[in-house]
Order: sequence, then C-alpha cells, then structure tokens
Amino acid sequence: MSVHTLDQHIEITPGVMGGKPRIAGRRITVEDIVVWHERMGITPDEIASEYDLTLADIHAALAYYFDHREELDRHMSEGEAFIKAMKEKTSSLLQEKLQKLGRHGR
Repeated sequence: MSVHTLDQHIEITPGVMGGKPRIAGRRITVEDIVVWHERMGITPDEIASEYDLTLADIHAALAYYFDHREELDRHMSEGEAFIKAMKEKTSSLLQEKLQKLGRHGR
C-alpha cells in the first residue's frame, strides 16, 4: 500500500527505497532532489530535464522537504555519518597498493 502526498507527486511505499519519500512511480527520492538542488545548485529545470521529471515533481519534492526538513536532514546526516564510518573502517584498495609499492621501493 502506498501513501500519496502533495497531489500525487510524492509517495512513500514501505520496502521501496527504504520507505523514503520519492517521486511517484520513480526511484528518485526527495533526498536526491534536495541534494541536487540545495547542495549542488542544480536548478529545478535542469533536474527535470536530466531525469525526465516534471517541474511539478521537483517542486513537490522540495515542498515535501521543507515541510519535513528536520526529519529529512536528520536522515541525511545519519547516512553521511554511516558512510564516513564505513570509509574509516574499510581501507582503500588503491591506498593498500600504493603503500605496498612504496615499501618495495617502486
């Protein structure tokens, strides 16, 4: 069962994209739109064109974000912290190879 919001542009479906709000019928989350627009500075027109979305889809995603900003910002921060922790725990294969080469005098 899907829960539709903002005039059918945004949906939340348990088990799809981790239950995150997303563009209806697509695997593009509200968080994706927010990162592209708010953090990367990509315009709504550019996002719509690149991903074959309507401007209404983009603006609905941004409206949803601003209505739920605290919750979505918290989720994005948790995701960024998780990625950072995983990077710190997992060594880079390239770094390992470079270190081996450095030890062998190459």
